[in-house]
Amino acid sequence: MKKAHLFWPLAAAIVLADCTSKRVVESAIGPGSSKEIVGDFVRFTLGYNTGIAFGLSFGDGARPLLILFTMVAVAGIIWIYRSTEVRYKAQIVALALIMGGAIGNLLDRFQSAAGVVDFIDVGVGATRFWTFNIADSAITIGAILLILSSMKAEAQAKA
Repeated sequence: MKKAHLFWPLAAAIVLADCTSKRVVESAIGPGSSKEIVGDFVRFTLGYNTGIAFGLSFGDGARPLLILFTMVAVAGIIWIYRSTEVRYKAQIVALALIMGGAIGNLLDRFQSAAGVVDFIDVGVGATRFWTFNIADSAITIGAILLILSSMKAEAQAKA
C-alpha cells in the first residue's frame, strides 16, 4: 500500500468532518448557547477562539502570526510525512490526523477574524473542560499516536 493512499484521504476526511460539523453547529446554535448531547456531560456550546489551544491568547493582532505559524507547521508535517517510510503506518496516520486538524483550524482563521469555531463542551455542571472541535481532537490524538509510535520504533531499532 502506498502511504499516500492512507495519508491524504484521512487528512481530507478530518478537514471535511471538522468544517462540516462547525457549519452545522453554527447554523443550529447561537454563540454562547448550548445544546445537551449526552445530558450535561457533553454539550455543544458555540464559541470562537482567537487564540491557540486552551483559549490562550496573544492579543488581537495574533491572527496573522497564528496563520503563518500554522502554515509553517503544515509544511513541516508534509516534510516529515515525505521522509516517513511506508512501513511506519501509525506515524503516517498520526501525521494525517495532525495535518487534517491543522488545516481545519487554519481554514477558520482565514475565513473569519472571529476565530476558530469551538463547540464540543465536556464537563459536569460548572466544571467544564475547554471547548474544542474535531480538528483539535484530531491534532491531540495524532500527537499522542506520533509520540507512542516513535517510542515504539525507537525501541524496535534498539532491539
